[in-house]
Amino acid sequence: MPDLEKKSRLLARVLRHEPGLIGIELDRGGWAAESDILNGCRGVGVSMTRSELHEIVQSDEKARFTRNKFRIRAAQGHSFQVDLGLEPRQPPVSLLHGTATKRLDSIFRTGLDGRKRIFVHLHDHASTALSVGRRHGSPVILRVAAQRMAQDGHVFYKADNGVWLTESVPVGYLEVHGFEHDFPAFDDLE
Repeated sequence: MPDLEKKSRLLARVLRHEPGLIGIELDRGGWAAESDILNGCRGVGVSMTRSELHEIVQSDEKARFTRNKFRIRAAQGHSFQVDLGLEPRQPPVSLLHGTATKRLDSIFRTGLDGRKRIFVHLHDHASTALSVGRRHGSPVILRVAAQRMAQDGHVFYKADNGVWLTESVPVGYLEVHGFEHDFPAFDDLE
């Protein structure tokens, strides 16, 4: 794995899950000063320059990071509470969630929750959801009746990187997208 990719993974881990790993604290919005990140990395033996840090943030294909002047935070994916300052948004009719086929039975028993994260991550594009699903095994895409969820009182947010966020997705709003399956379609649930 190239050096910059290792540093990117470290940055994601620190800003999403373990700021203490490099001895830093995030403010309530999840922000860390660039200088704190660089000094913290140096303190644990990881040499990172400011230009490498900027390159990681700017070139990340998933746009996992947001930069504001001399501060950086994770755009979403936190396993601890942060205030991203996101306002509730009206979602499109449906959104997509990528997962592994081995998880379908469990998902269709209990629905989707953030697991170790605060929010469930949903996407506008099948290619993104498929990419996420591939990370976990044989991929499958779930379609979420997002607009119906919102009408029923569920709240949605859209992160800086375009990922849609919601606390959970009950089973009645889910169907397997684009595959033959034994699970109910939306029309069968109403």
